[in-house]
Amino acid sequence: MSDNPGDALLDAIEPASSAASGEIHQVRGPLSWRSELRRQWGRRRTLWAFGLLLALPLVLVGSFAFGERSSNSRGGASTRIFDLAQSGAANFSLVLVFLASELLLVLLAALFCGDAVPSEASWSSLRYLLIAPVQRARLLTSKLAIGIASTLLATVLLPAWGLLVGGVAYGWDPLTNPLGENLTWGQFLPRLALAMAYIFVTLLPIAAIAFWLGTRSDAPLAAVGGAVLVSILLNILDQLDALDPYRNAFPGHYSRAWQDALAVSPDYTDMVHGALWALVWAVAFTMLAYRRFRRSDILS
Repeated sequence: MSDNPGDALLDAIEPASSAASGEIHQVRGPLSWRSELRRQWGRRRTLWAFGLLLALPLVLVGSFAFGERSSNSRGGASTRIFDLAQSGAANFSLVLVFLASELLLVLLAALFCGDAVPSEASWSSLRYLLIAPVQRARLLTSKLAIGIASTLLATVLLPAWGLLVGGVAYGWDPLTNPLGENLTWGQFLPRLALAMAYIFVTLLPIAAIAFWLGTRSDAPLAAVGGAVLVSILLNILDQLDALDPYRNAFPGHYSRAWQDALAVSPDYTDMVHGALWALVWAVAFTMLAYRRFRRSDILS
């Protein structure tokens, strides 16, 4: 598969081509989720995105090895993050999630959900998809579902791949925090799964904002970059104490609450608040995207 816009037209028109001989058949399921999934996974940007995700733990292992040699040559001690990451698979995966959750996963969520609609517009194939015929709501739902599924896959793949790479590189010791407290694998794995589920929920507002921007622009970069800029701006505003208590409603205010799930005595209060606010923002911007797309004129 390639980024050729003709693939989208073929996928949408193919069910109707069998009726060329005269008998008219009802078109069912144009632009199905399966065809959309096949098209999205055939695009180079998707392959590059997941390639970068898989390369990140390997880059970290190489960086930690280089840093260890440098510190030994200078007689210095390793920093805390080096100690945490190199003490075992659990610690390595936790450090990996901490480093990637606030930028890389945000960028991937914005990419998968923000690029879907404007990419069709940039290829000048969007209006032909709607003529095929494909209902606007169905087209939008298909693209949003695949974008969310791709984001979920990236969120699950990151810690799983990190555990494997960390285990091969540093052993399979369980989690140890800086205070010397331990979590067994039986305690760590369910809490890590809960933490990643929370991170996925906190990514939904950025995905929804990118999706909404994608319905308002024909440029994929505008949608993806706009969502990332909104995330950065909200993180800056979140640092202002003068905005209390309103900043508690910002999508990223509770973005680090997932770490509470991995404490020896976990407290899920902030995670509940963060998940609820994230769902409110995600639903609101998704509704705005549908409202905009259903009422706007498609000219590209």
